[in-house]
Amino acid sequence: MFLPRFKQSFPPPKRTGLTCSHLVKLYREMLRIRKVEDKIVELYPRQEMKCPTHLSIGQEAVAVGVSAALKQKDHAYSGHRCHAHYLAKGGAVAGLFAELYGKSSGCARGFGGSMHLVALEVGLVGSSAIVGGTIPIAAGSALAFKMRKLPYVAVAYFGDAGVEQGVFYESYLFAALKSLPVVYICENNGYATQSPLANRQPPGPIINRVKRLGGHVAAVDGNNVLCVYLAAKKAIAYARQGRGPAFLECRTYRWLEHVGTNFDYHLGYRTKNELEQWMKYCPVAVYKNWLLKNKLTDETALKNMEAEIGQEINDALAAAKSGPPADPAVMAASLYA
Repeated sequence: MFLPRFKQSFPPPKRTGLTCSHLVKLYREMLRIRKVEDKIVELYPRQEMKCPTHLSIGQEAVAVGVSAALKQKDHAYSGHRCHAHYLAKGGAVAGLFAELYGKSSGCARGFGGSMHLVALEVGLVGSSAIVGGTIPIAAGSALAFKMRKLPYVAVAYFGDAGVEQGVFYESYLFAALKSLPVVYICENNGYATQSPLANRQPPGPIINRVKRLGGHVAAVDGNNVLCVYLAAKKAIAYARQGRGPAFLECRTYRWLEHVGTNFDYHLGYRTKNELEQWMKYCPVAVYKNWLLKNKLTDETALKNMEAEIGQEINDALAAAKSGPPADPAVMAASLYA
């Protein structure tokens, strides 16, 4: 079974280099993502959202930890499971819900749906439903940064199946050859749809194979937001210094089915016990407990935070449902301009 054995301890607050308010903000970002996707789970069965949706419930620490180490003008690219990356990079909740409802105010003008979120204003350049599809594009962004002598990095998010694509190795080797400022973030959640990692890849950690390609390579507990942040900070600094690509494997777990809003352990490819073990190691809950234990916040402040997020979601939903639908004329102009 794919169980949460790789657990890193939370570092003391002072060792993180983050202020109290920043440490609390990490929790807010994870909670915001969780609440948004919980709302999608609630509303999706009503069939008002017509696009397939891949949720990141259980994986929030990766997107938040990495994004906290990025600058606004750094480029980020995602795949089909992109809600968390969009929101963590600074994407608007209103833009996400409008996109899910196919409205013109959506972040992709209502044409992209759940799997093609974009927020150019904060550096999320794009998302693609093709597994590994944005890996070479991130390398292209990094090449452009280097040629223009800009101090930015490009980040590509993908799952464990992403390292099974030939384009990953082609892109990584090219980035190593040209010393490109690109960071590859592998969210290893143990499964490609319903296919276990052990049935698809040879024994041993993914990083053991990537290390042979050069660059900065590390593995981290993907459910520990502070460990993700510190590891991402080191990887991003390596790439930003012009030393070449970096690769970070984040071991995490998705709670729900590959695509959709249901639990799926009844299908037999994973067990209920496996899921429950990971749910006990919820990245949002364990970090909340750490904040309270270290007296960095209190229950009252967290309840107020939750209420604010709830209001943000309600306002975004109201705007999405009442807004105008995607304009076919805009789509035609965008395609054939």
